[in-house]
Formats: sequence, structure tokens, C-alpha cells
Amino acid sequence: MLWTLLLLAAVAAGTINVGTPLPVADEVVSRMLQRDNERQAALEGYTAMRRYVLENRDFHKRAEMLVRLTCGKDGSKQFEIVSSSGWGGARKHVFTRLLKAEEEASEPQVRNESRMIPENYSFETVGDEEVNGRRAYVLAVTPKEPKKYLMHGKIWVDAEDYAITRMEGAPVKNPSFWIKSVHFAHTYEKQGAFWLPAADDSVTNVRVFGSTELTIEYFDYSLAH
Repeated sequence: MLWTLLLLAAVAAGTINVGTPLPVADEVVSRMLQRDNERQAALEGYTAMRRYVLENRDFHKRAEMLVRLTCGKDGSKQFEIVSSSGWGGARKHVFTRLLKAEEEASEPQVRNESRMIPENYSFETVGDEEVNGRRAYVLAVTPKEPKKYLMHGKIWVDAEDYAITRMEGAPVKNPSFWIKSVHFAHTYEKQGAFWLPAADDSVTNVRVFGSTELTIEYFDYSLAH
């Protein structure tokens, strides 16, 4: 009884932080889309460098590729391979397909098929976490249809800027019979007023070859003016 009275007194005195209530998913998504549209309208494009590393430890295989990316105001992307080394099969078949697939997905007429929008996903607020010292809302995302570019998993939305700072999950459709499973994590960081990709890490379980890890590092951003 004494502990109950002390607890009630502490709450009444405002000495206990009960936390900020979580917003419903619809509110988070609505603000996220509004702010994303504003940032996209203001972004004139950018250039950046990427380093791709593909590694299969079971077969002691490794490949690396350095790429220069140019992103236009409309979001379309073009890639220039600066250098590549290592595992020839990965360089010839995996890296080239990755770049081609991203170029296709970035085309304005295709981009909405992969966007985090209510037309593609159902959203549910499942918590909040600190990401790089900033509060973020955690939303579970469920694709409404098994489309090529969609995922199932979670996204982290910055509570101040309403930008996606992290996404983690798996593709809704396996890219190939030879691929048993894929799990990925994408992180984003703030570049001026914009949130742009920082790093990707994915693990693919391939029949016969086993587990293969792909990491992508993004750096040397230069925003167009």
C-alpha cells in the first residue's frame, strides 16, 4: 500500500516520465509522404560514390566494385563502373544485374511501384527507438500485393524530419528459384536537408553456394545546386 501511494504521489508531482504517446501509423505515413514530397521537390540531384563488396566465405570468394552514381532531379540514376576486382562470376553476373535493376527501378514511371506509400503497403506502429541519437518511430510494413520491388519487414521514421532512417526485411518475392532467402538492412543519413542512403547489408542464402553477403557503402555525396 505504501509503494502504491508513493507511486501515485510521484506521478502527481510529475517526477515520472511516462513517455510520449506513439502516433498512429496513418499519421506517421501522412507526414512522411508530405515531407518526402517537399524534399524531392527541393532536391536538384546529386552525385556519389559506392563501394560494393560481395563475399562467400564457404567458397572463399570475394568481389569488389567501385561505382560513380549520378542521380537526376527526377530521381533517375545512372552508374559508371570505376573499378572492379576479384570473383569473376560475381562481377559479370551479379554486379551488372544489380546496377541494371536499380536503374530500371529509378525510372519515374516505375518508381511508385517500390515506394513506401499506402497504395503498396499496410502500416502499423510497433514502437519507437533511438537511431544515431534521434528518436524514430518503428513501423511494420506489409505489402498489399506480391509485387517485384516490394518488401515485408520494418521501417524506422525519424520523429523530427519524418524521413526513413532505416529499413529492414526481405523481398516479398524471391528473385530466383536458386535463392532460398534474402534478408537486408538499409540505413540512411542526413546530407544537408536531405536523407540519402548510407549503407546496405544483405545476406542471401543460395542453393548449392550457401550464404553470400553483399555490403554497399555510400560516400562522397555532392548535391546539385
